[in-house]
Amino acid sequence: MQMNQRFIRLPEVLGIVGLGKTVVYGKIKEGTFPRQVKLGRISGWVEAEVQAWVNLQIQRSRGNFS
Repeated sequence: MQMNQRFIRLPEVLGIVGLGKTVVYGKIKEGTFPRQVKLGRISGWVEAEVQAWVNLQIQRSRGNFS
C-alpha cells in the first residue's frame, strides 16, 4: 500500500474525470469505476484509484493496452 494515498470527495472526483454525478454512480453500479470508501458518515474515493481509472480510459481511447 502506498503511504501517500489520500481520499478525495465527490466534487474533486467529478473535476478529475469530467463526468457528472449520475454517470459516475452508474459506472460504480456497473463495476467499471472505483467504489468509494465509507469514512464514518461520509464517503471518499482513493485518489490513486481514480487516477488509474483515468489513465486506463486514455490508454483505451488511444488503443494502447501495454
